Amino acid sequence: MFELYPFEKFRDTPSVQFFDITVPDSNARDLVFHNGPAISPHSAKTGDWQFYLHPRQEDNLLALSGGRTFYLVNFNWDYPFHRVRLEQNAQILRIPPGTFHRSESDPQGSLVINQAVRQVSATVHSEFRVYNSAEIPKLKALLSSGLSPMNHGFTQQEDLAQSPMAA
Repeated sequence: MFELYPFEKFRDTPSVQFFDITVPDSNARDLVFHNGPAISPHSAKTGDWQFYLHPRQEDNLLALSGGRTFYLVNFNWDYPFHRVRLEQNAQILRIPPGTFHRSESDPQGSLVINQAVRQVSATVHSEFRVYNSAEIPKLKALLSSGLSPMNHGFTQQEDLAQSPMAA
């Protein structure tokens, strides 16, 4: 299952804060910038949602500026569909290997650091493929079923807002 976990502030001075954002066993860093209200990966030309899935990589994501909303699907979880809010400098989102995921930035964009844990056999080609939900019957069925994602990390008012559904 995914996890939202805190990190430690170890010093707080006027206008400056220091955080220990160490992720144990992390052996790779990705810095992902969204300019404006970007979606990654973008939807297919047909409007179907597309996802990333890393078979040999655990993501550990921290929003450095702006915020992002992540959509997670994993058929091995008791409830397979989740929507997770990642606020700037708030928590780290751990996404385990084998989880379909996509993200949408706030209107002003966002900058996220991923302190990944990659297996030795992981490659850019194997870990950064894009999966079209229209081409995966179980994923397509879930997204078209009307099942609402479980919401995590949202304020109560944001929870009440209807989340967008896939085509």
